[in-house]
Parts: sequence; structure tokens; C-alpha cells
Amino acid sequence: MQNHTEKAALLVMDIQNGIVSRYAENKEILHNIQEAVASARKHNIPVIFVRVGFSKGYPEVSPRNKGFSAIAAHGGMTTADVATQIHESVKPQENEPIVTKYRISAFAGSTLEMILRSRQIDTLILTGIATSGVVLSTVREAADKDFSLTVLSDACHDSDPEVHRVLMEKVFPRQATVLTVGSWVSSLA
Repeated sequence: MQNHTEKAALLVMDIQNGIVSRYAENKEILHNIQEAVASARKHNIPVIFVRVGFSKGYPEVSPRNKGFSAIAAHGGMTTADVATQIHESVKPQENEPIVTKYRISAFAGSTLEMILRSRQIDTLILTGIATSGVVLSTVREAADKDFSLTVLSDACHDSDPEVHRVLMEKVFPRQATVLTVGSWVSSLA
């Protein structure tokens, strides 16, 4: 369980229009993320939103990057594009940072670590889409940076349920505490 003497933040990762629209049939995931955000706000735990987006002309995208070079070739996903805006179901409040990243991990090319260090945050609670993408990459990098980690299993989603299960049951527990949103909320009381 989370140590309440540590300073925590909830990361809401890639819950943006262009990604949520691909998982729109799963309303439960959005409900669970909303519950996590509401609970964090209620307990004065900072909420930080992380999105992936690129500058006009895609100067951050290498042709050797298979996934992102396809985006650059087809267009969209620039920081001004509707697809990169945070989904309305978890609309950020005025004082909540929105961090733009340029790769899979929430840390890659973003100001996330600077924000966390300036606020002396040492514990991260993770939510996001996709489990095998932003969540996996962020767990690995955050663990290497010595953050204490909690992953909210039912506030993360992957298009492959078996990959999600293996990550939550076998991989993440090596570096993080894995809880449901309900268990995490109960631990805050």
C-alpha cells in the first residue's frame, strides 16, 4: 500500500481524445479513471495529465521510429490537434498540469520529472491507456528513477486483455504495488 508519509501524485496518461476514441466501447475504464481523479482531488493528491503530441512538421519524429513515423506520414496528433486534447470525461482543473511527451514513456522528452521534483513528489499512482504502452514504459522508467509506484489495474486498459493481465499480475508487481481503484480509494480513508 501507499505510504502516506510520502508525497504522491496521480498520473492520468494518454487519456486524450485520439486514444480514448479507440477504446470508447469500454466505459468502465473511463468511470474508474474518473473515480481515481475525484479521489485524488478529494485527498489533495496532485493530478497530472500526460498526453502524447508532436509539433507541426513532426521535428521530434525519426523515420526509424515505426509507430510515430506512421503518424507523421498520415498527419494528426500535433499538440494543437483535437486528438491530443485531454478527454472531457477527466477534464483538468486550472491548477493541474498537462504534460506533453514525445515518446511512449511519460518522462520521454517531457517536463514531468521537473514538475515532480519541484513539488518533491516521490510516489506515483498510475492510470492510462495503453497498459503495454505508456503504463509499462512509465513504470519501468519511474522505478529506475526511484519513485514509489502504485498502478491502478482497473484504471488502465490495453487492447489485448491477456497482455494487460500478464503485466498486472506478473510484471508490474516486481516494481509497483498493483491495486484496483476501489482498494486504493479505501487506503486513502
